[in-house]
Amino acid sequence: MISTLHPIGSRADIIIGIAPRQTPKIKRMNEAPPISRHTLLRRALRFPPAVEALAGFFRSRGVSSVNGRNVEAYLFGGALRDALLGQDVADIDIAVSADAGDVGREIAAALGGRYNHLPEDWKVARVTLPDCYGASRIDIATIERDIESHLRSRDFTINAMALPMDDAMSHDAETRLLDPCDGMADLRGGIVRMTSPAALDDDSVRLMRGARMAAQLGFSVEDKTADAIRQRARSVSDAPQERVRDELMRLLQTPNAREGVRLLDELGLLCSVMPELADAKGVTQPKEHYWDVFNHMVEAVGWVDAMFGCRKDAYPFDRLPRLDGMDAYFGGEVSDGYDRLTFLKLSALLHDIAKPATKSVEDNGRIRFFEHQTYGADMARDMLARLRFGNKGVEHVAGMVRHHMRPRLMAQHGAMPTRRALYRYYRDVGSVALDTLYLNTADYLAARGPMMGRDEWASHCSLIRHILAAGRSSEGKRRKDSLQSLPKLVSGYDIIDRFALSQGPAIGRLLELVREAQASEEISTKEQALELVSANLERGGDGA
Repeated sequence: MISTLHPIGSRADIIIGIAPRQTPKIKRMNEAPPISRHTLLRRALRFPPAVEALAGFFRSRGVSSVNGRNVEAYLFGGALRDALLGQDVADIDIAVSADAGDVGREIAAALGGRYNHLPEDWKVARVTLPDCYGASRIDIATIERDIESHLRSRDFTINAMALPMDDAMSHDAETRLLDPCDGMADLRGGIVRMTSPAALDDDSVRLMRGARMAAQLGFSVEDKTADAIRQRARSVSDAPQERVRDELMRLLQTPNAREGVRLLDELGLLCSVMPELADAKGVTQPKEHYWDVFNHMVEAVGWVDAMFGCRKDAYPFDRLPRLDGMDAYFGGEVSDGYDRLTFLKLSALLHDIAKPATKSVEDNGRIRFFEHQTYGADMARDMLARLRFGNKGVEHVAGMVRHHMRPRLMAQHGAMPTRRALYRYYRDVGSVALDTLYLNTADYLAARGPMMGRDEWASHCSLIRHILAAGRSSEGKRRKDSLQSLPKLVSGYDIIDRFALSQGPAIGRLLELVREAQASEEISTKEQALELVSANLERGGDGA
């Protein structure tokens, strides 16, 4: 078996392991002993109210109005798997012996939900539920022949179990479990195993799903399954890319995303999804970097997780600048249903993507990567567009990649940025200014690795804290005196009236000249602002 993944828990102390440069490790200490899977599986199954509502829906029909015949209904898939593991169930999967669309419309009407039209190749119907049901949606699949054949055609054994809907709320539900592929044994053993090679051929997105489930559950991938995935890895590029995107992002959502990314690479999937990453392997960096380019980007993903998931009173995170509203901020959705933290990890994975293409070596042996952040932003746009990310998500990542170096370049080493530099940072980086500070920090940690000293780390944290304080308060809200909340000294109409100018782009440039001087505390009144504009115009300028 390969790649047993252990989630990074919030109680773990992360210590950088001094390991060979091609085998990066993070050692975890003081972790609570894991709960036995056997103990978990013996607990009574807990389902959200949606399952009881569904059981009542099918029970009340007797002979269903769908095609005028009895409809068998089973709870199966991830919902059942998570319940057996004692985890919270967020989404419900059911299989029915009728047309999934017809059943879905009836369920939506009965439960006050909304029926959603999905692409035909998804082969499911979806109902979005009101909040009162404790689950966000129900996915309904049609049983083509019989339930056992349906389960054997599933992707992995731990997803190939089913429970008759009538038994879902009973106390002895586990004894009524349908398990033709021995999924329960693999669930207890912590193993992701394919039901058959044909199951992987039927849907190449399942290759990604196997790695994602291993990362999500902390399971290992069975040897034959791993070999089968490697043999088919290239086929992922031919799959519907929005589904590949979702599996990648769900893997990055896990608190052990770094190990998940390494598993994707071990299985040959990572560079099938993002071929540009293959060019980064083995690309050496200056002596200030511990890893080559590829491993550096993967380690940066791990440091994002570590910053958000580990003890806040242990080195090195005891000095990391934090906001009281940090979790809520990074939990906010960006695009395609994914939050800022997940997009931050995606940006960490891509932030140096253009280094291989921009690498140069000077006569004295110095390695340079001129403008890699600019080219990297363009590469990130192309990669994410190929994976069918929404425009907002694409620009969110491209903005962070474009500016990921900027925080450490705003002032000379050991000095703090001026107010003018701070103003320009928040102006230029915009909606990802805060996110970029944490990407820059993950980048720094991944670059230095075991070579990082306490003094240099303290200096970096002081810099980030200084930049952070200029934009947001400790409550995560904009301060009244922050650079982003400056009072308006003059309007465009003031400038037009005073200097008899016409409307146009030049007025905007003059207003920006005023705001920058105001942010630098060079001016503070309307008259001073107008004097600045006058002096600029006398020199033949227009704020440019």
